Amino acid sequence: VQLQASGGGLVQVGASLRLSCATSGRPFSSNAWGWFRQAPGKEREFVAAIRWRDAVRSYADSVKGRFIISRDGASNTMYLQMNNLRPDDTAVYYCAATGPAYGPVTHRDSEYVYWGRGTQVTVSS
Repeated sequence: VQLQASGGGLVQVGASLRLSCATSGRPFSSNAWGWFRQAPGKEREFVAAIRWRDAVRSYADSVKGRFIISRDGASNTMYLQMNNLRPDDTAVYYCAATGPAYGPVTHRDSEYVYWGRGTQVTVSS
C-alpha cells in the first residue's frame, strides 16, 4: 500500500492550496484517512481526518474554519483544501490511513497504519 501526497508549494499569506492524497498498490480497507504536518523543529501534529464510510470529519483547532478535508470514493483520493494560509501553516504535510476497524475519527498518529511521503507547504509573509 502506498499513499502519495501532492499539491504543496510556496504561497503568500492568505492564499489557498489544495493537497491531494492518492493510493497505489494493492487495494486496502481503512476506517479513516488523515492529514498530519510537521514543521521544522516541531513534532508531527494532527491536522484533519475523515472517516471513509460516512465522511465524518475532524479538525485541529488551528485549522478549523480554514481547511476542508474531503474524499472521493470513486478514485480513492483524499483532499485538503487549505484557505487563508498563514506562516504557521508552513510544514511538510503527510497523508495517512488507519486500519480497517470501524471506529471514531482519531487524531492519534499511532493509529494510522499507512503513511505517504510528505509534500512541502511554505507560506511566506
